[in-house]
Amino acid sequence: MSAPILTVALNPSIDVSATTQTVTTEHKLRCTDVRRDAGGGAINVARVLKRLGADCQALYTAGGILGQLLRRLLEEDGIASIALDIAAETRESFTVLERTSGREFRFVLPGPQLMDSEWQACLDRVAAMAEPPAYVVASGSLPPGAPEDFYARLARIVGARHSRMVLDASGQALAAALEEGVYLVKPNLRELRELTGQPLEGEEEWAAAATRLATSGKAQVVALSLGHRGALLAAQGMRLRAPAIPVKIASTVGAGDSFLAAMVWRLASGNGLEDAFRYGVAGGTAALLAPGTSLAHKDDIERLATSVELQTGGQREADAALERELDEALKETFPASDPVAVDTAGEHAARRKRVPRKKRR
Repeated sequence: MSAPILTVALNPSIDVSATTQTVTTEHKLRCTDVRRDAGGGAINVARVLKRLGADCQALYTAGGILGQLLRRLLEEDGIASIALDIAAETRESFTVLERTSGREFRFVLPGPQLMDSEWQACLDRVAAMAEPPAYVVASGSLPPGAPEDFYARLARIVGARHSRMVLDASGQALAAALEEGVYLVKPNLRELRELTGQPLEGEEEWAAAATRLATSGKAQVVALSLGHRGALLAAQGMRLRAPAIPVKIASTVGAGDSFLAAMVWRLASGNGLEDAFRYGVAGGTAALLAPGTSLAHKDDIERLATSVELQTGGQREADAALERELDEALKETFPASDPVAVDTAGEHAARRKRVPRKKRR
């Protein structure tokens, strides 16, 4: 049994998936294989955690007819939930698989407009829990009406209750939460580029950016998902790299959420970061095997975990990239024409090796 986990979904959805022969303009597209699932980032995480046998509760907003359907679907999945009533209708998302090409078309509708009292009720509920969970997972977009620092406010509450905050977000919501500080953050490469304002064009730069974030005090652990390239994990004194496992892709929906769920499950079960990262990669891959919005299943995760190849180390390369960044910053601050003598990071390190330290008496 795992330690208690709470997932927080301020903008859940009803995820509709279907298949059609060919996506064309103007003509009616007859669809088959239709299914409806409870969805949205943190709801997807809760669904996978439940399949893994974790001690999990889902806190979410629900409104209108679709909100009632959301409650029923979660109840059918056996997920313990805390539904917070809102006035507006819960949103929908729609995914269509084109059979002829294997391409997936994903349509995401805007979330409901929340009143201040509605998003505040979510924070108040977390703050008032009699027994704080070991992990609080916040994942997904913020709906209209919610402040950009909602996740930062949540992180503050979670930290005050000595729980661990796990975050999967983007844009200003992500940046604000990191200023408050979280335990684990799971950006993808696009989100990390936006966060750093840098192109991050190669493996060395990805590793350096993740390492810098993990040692900045903003997040203790950074799990960077790289799509078909696999994933990378950075923490204080640790860096792991996992190439992608080649599989036939049925759907990409919820792959990141399944990655996060499997990783948090292993951490909440008392396992270390290396084991958690291995299962995270397996969870994300398992989701690719599942059609539509059905997400990862435990049997697939357990089987794929044995195929994950972890490459340890790489800290030297990350440190080298950081040194080069420092060199460039020093060159910009002190041009070559400047008479002031300036050591680059590399020169300083070289001199440290050349000059022996005097022994203290």
